[in-house]
Amino acid sequence: MRGSINQEDLMLKIFGAVGSGSVPIEATLTLLGIPYEVIEAVTWEDEAARKRVETVNPLGQVPALVLPSGEIMTESAAILIYLADLYPQARLAPGLNDPARAQYLRWMTYVSAAIYAFAWIKDDAMRIAASKDDAPRVIDRVHDRIADCWRKMDEQITPSHYILGDELSVLDLYVTVISRFGPWRTRFYKSAPKMAEIVRQIDADPRLKEFWAKRFPFYEGWEQ
Repeated sequence: MRGSINQEDLMLKIFGAVGSGSVPIEATLTLLGIPYEVIEAVTWEDEAARKRVETVNPLGQVPALVLPSGEIMTESAAILIYLADLYPQARLAPGLNDPARAQYLRWMTYVSAAIYAFAWIKDDAMRIAASKDDAPRVIDRVHDRIADCWRKMDEQITPSHYILGDELSVLDLYVTVISRFGPWRTRFYKSAPKMAEIVRQIDADPRLKEFWAKRFPFYEGWEQ
């Protein structure tokens, strides 16, 4: 029918992959009940996938979110903040006048800049290592730095049921996913004991049970 709207054109599209930085965004949309399409792109293993992602994100990295307008958003923290603010009724972030807002923005940016940004090195240590022999030492140093950043964050927060208080926020989802990347959860639990209890709780959240099974499965030995 002339003038009809194709519902697919209104759907959010996410360039992402299983167990990647797109997962907290997908988890957020799942909790919001908003339909979305994932365009699978394992950019760190597949050159063709990386080239495909470069059409929306010149860095060739996931996640990248395509809005119904066609506008592109990159940067996981920015996307999460945007979605939480777009649907304030879901209460997945402190409001603009909420006393917790400043710390929310602080820690969202911290996780992105101080921790998740190291993924670029971990995907290929030769990007900065002087030789292949140096690569394992580079990864070890990166993991040490990440663990230290988690420790410093944990020491500065006063969580309740969740990191910012009694309500789940996208910050909790972000930490839950990013803490599963190297140096992995076992070390995270030791470095960040306060947040350890929170992420375990979100791992077991029944609202996300099917989602985790599909997008970041809990396989044997996954915490190591």
